[in-house]
Amino acid sequence: MKVSFHGHSVVKIETNGTNILIDPFINGNGETDLKAEDVKADVILLTHGHNDHVGDTVDIAKRNDALVVAPFELATYLGWQGINTHPMHIGGAHEFGFGKVKLTQAFHGSSYTEEENQKIVYTGMPSGILFSAEGKTVYHAGDTGLYSDMKLLGELHRIDLAFLPIGDNFTMGPEDAAIAAEWIGAKKVVPVHYNTFPVIEQNPNAFTNLLKNDTGFVMKAGDKVDL
Repeated sequence: MKVSFHGHSVVKIETNGTNILIDPFINGNGETDLKAEDVKADVILLTHGHNDHVGDTVDIAKRNDALVVAPFELATYLGWQGINTHPMHIGGAHEFGFGKVKLTQAFHGSSYTEEENQKIVYTGMPSGILFSAEGKTVYHAGDTGLYSDMKLLGELHRIDLAFLPIGDNFTMGPEDAAIAAEWIGAKKVVPVHYNTFPVIEQNPNAFTNLLKNDTGFVMKAGDKVDL
């Protein structure tokens, strides 16, 4: 399994001949190395409905005939736009041909903002994602604050790589994210959701320095790791 980071909360997983994108916010993301029109994807996994996570999902999914896996309300909303979706919800897991997806809690909001209509569309509960394939597990926390049940994630799952938001203001800040990292017990932890906008500017190295046993490392846009 190959896992790469592409700015903000965009993560790509390559496994079993399948290209998977998580939260493909590309256009408008000054931290990414990707161009939406060039992205190849077989599957898109979405944590919640905010514009900086749904991003370019519709265009990428239509162009690639990709499957979109998302919380039920968000999947329904995207399905109405002609997208092939698989709805799920928190606590539920499903075995796909490319791997296992399980949605976890995330304490945040979830809605899609239609700027031109000044309309906010409710898209259900936000989630985190546990993805398992090839004997490895990747945890993408989505947007969330710190919550005590993160301890259960560490007790119930052997997580090889975790992506945790550190931007503060909308999500956990570095100090809370460091506590989350300790609780989930992942072998490696990568900070995400920072520096894209002024209000979430953070020093990612300051975050990784808070972590024990050298578990934290910073990935720049385009960096890739093998699990």
